[in-house]
This record gives sequence, structure tokens and C-alpha cells, in this order.
Amino acid sequence: MSNPIPRTLFSSDHEAFRDSVRSFVAKEIAPHHSKWEDAGTVSREAWLKAGEAGLLLPNAPEQYGGAGGDFLMSTVVIEELSRGAYSGPGFSLHSDIVAPYILHYGSEEQKRHWLPKMARGEVITAIAMTEPGTGSDLQGIKTTAIRSGNEIVLNGSKTFITNGQNADLVIVVAKTDPAAGAKGTSLILVERERVGFTRGRNLEKLGLKAQDTSELFFDNVRLPTSNILGEEGKGFQYLMQELPQERLTIGLGAVAVMEAALEWTLDYTKSRKAFGQPISNFQNTRFVLAEVATEVEVARVYTDRCLALHLEGKLDAVGAAKNKWWTTDLQGRVLDKCLQLFGGYGFMWEYPITRAYADARVQRIYGGTNEIMKELISRSL
Repeated sequence: MSNPIPRTLFSSDHEAFRDSVRSFVAKEIAPHHSKWEDAGTVSREAWLKAGEAGLLLPNAPEQYGGAGGDFLMSTVVIEELSRGAYSGPGFSLHSDIVAPYILHYGSEEQKRHWLPKMARGEVITAIAMTEPGTGSDLQGIKTTAIRSGNEIVLNGSKTFITNGQNADLVIVVAKTDPAAGAKGTSLILVERERVGFTRGRNLEKLGLKAQDTSELFFDNVRLPTSNILGEEGKGFQYLMQELPQERLTIGLGAVAVMEAALEWTLDYTKSRKAFGQPISNFQNTRFVLAEVATEVEVARVYTDRCLALHLEGKLDAVGAAKNKWWTTDLQGRVLDKCLQLFGGYGFMWEYPITRAYADARVQRIYGGTNEIMKELISRSL
């Protein structure tokens, strides 16, 4: 395989961190992932080990327990987990989606209380946006958090919540003023032990089988007003500000798994024989691999450009939407082409291409469906 266009964003420190993450994945993730798939959840021990190894909140400030790195450190963790089709650990949601909300909008007390525990893996987090009747339409949520004296009373339900079973702390998107539309939306911190907060079943999914994804229920959960994250009524604004990074993380994972799929397929087609010769010798195989190699390289260069913009604070909602829909749509096509070259073995769960194929389908759904991404893009034209 010819050398791809070199990546220039990562320093020697980033690459040293990549080596340590790769070693951690080989030692602490790969041997256990099949067991976690059967259980439908990742062990808490793995979270603690990840914290000890510096994989959690790697770009959070040191004063709050993080490693003090930049977003490229988080990128390394996302990419190395994706390359092995190890989608179980919800580390990125914890580090790159939940942690920034607390870091950017939380009080000093909230930051000092929660972030160090999150960095150590002692506290696992989730964010609860989606409801049974609302998917990408965040303005349509029905969960309420109504003031009652010096407390707020939370009622409603959420579904498809990553880290839902393990989570010790959940950021809940709720309406503090149901009559005010988006301006009545707030973010509420809900701890595991709160009376009235219960978890439903661990959902059985097409892919992401090792990742605990759950229904959450809130029945008159009473919370102090200090559990409001940031300013009351600004929740929707906060969501819009943080969604570009969330969507970029999806694109980063999509490209990394496509690169891995190409490598798996190259190795397989060179060793697998049909009609007395490796199937890599057939013109159809060569042409498919040529297409995939080119498509993946284009995706890598494009996504690295979006990553560079994000590091400069210049990746806007439209740019992130473009990257999210295009990379995840391509991911589905690339994995389908690669899986086809595995023949019947591509349908066997023991092969990483099979897991990656199943896991890829949700990429076009979560983080905002790709149809919503196109709607956002079209409004800017």
C-alpha cells in the first residue's frame, strides 16, 4: 500500500501518547471486549484503569484532574478505539461531550467536585437528550424541571442513553419553562442516588453491543437549584455550542474505522485463495480496494482539516454537520464494500469487519440524523 498523505497535526508527544493508548487497548480492552458484548456493558474496572492510564479527560485542565492536553489527545483515544472496532467503552462521550459541558458552563464548585473524579474513572457520566417521542428534535423534549421553593422537581423519561446503566452522573436536558420553547430549556445534573431516578432495561441493539445504552426515568426527582448547569434557560444555547465537537468526534471515529477496515481487507484478500490464487489478484478486488483507498484518504484529509479548524475554534455548526454526514455516509459504503470481499466470513461476528459494519449503522443516526445535517447545511446556502 502506498504511503498516504502525511498527517501534520500531531506532535511527537501526541504520537507517544498514541503508543501508550494502543498498548492499553491491546492489554485492557481487546481481551475483554467479547465478554463485555455478552454482558452488554463495560466493567467499571476498565474505567478505573483507563483513568489511571490517562485516557479519560486527556484535554481537561490539570487543575481539574485532566492531563492538560489539547483536543488532539482526545482524538488519539477516539482513533485507537475505533481502529480495533472496540466501541464498547463510552470514553469519548464521557470525556469529549459530558466533560466540556461541566468545564464550560459549570460553577467552580461543580468543576472541582466532578471533573477530577471523572478523570480518574471513579465517576462515569452520561448526557440524556433523546426522548421516546423526540429524536433529533431537541426543541420538542417533554421532560420538565419545575421550580418548587429552593428545589427543582424533575419529571420525564429519556431513551438511547449511552453509559446509561453505569452512569453515576447524568446531564439531563429538561424544560424549566415549558411555555418558553427553546429558551425554556436547561441542563440539570442528576446523581445516581437521587430518589425517583430509575433506569430501565439495558437496550439490545444492532451494534455497539458492549456499550450500555439505557432508558432513564425521572419521577418527581427533587434536586437543589444548584444542580442546574450554567444559567437557567440557556440549555439549548449550550447544546448548540457543544454539538460541533460531538459531531466531529463521530467523523473522527468514522475515518479511523474505515482506515482499519481497509487494512483488514488488504490482509484478508492477500491470504484468502479462490480458484488457485489469492483473491487480491482478481481485477474486481483490485478495483474495489483502489476505490476504498482513495475514498478513505480523501476522508482523512478532509476530516483532519475540520480537526485543524476545531483546534483554532473555527469549526462552526455547518462545517461539523457537513463532516458528520459525509464521513458517516461514506463509512457505511466503505464497510459494505470491504465486508463483501470477506465473503461468508464477513457475516461472522468473530471478525472485526463484521462488528465494525454493525456498529457503523448508528453513526448516521446519533448526534443528529444525517437528514438533519443536510437540513442544517441547506439553511446556510
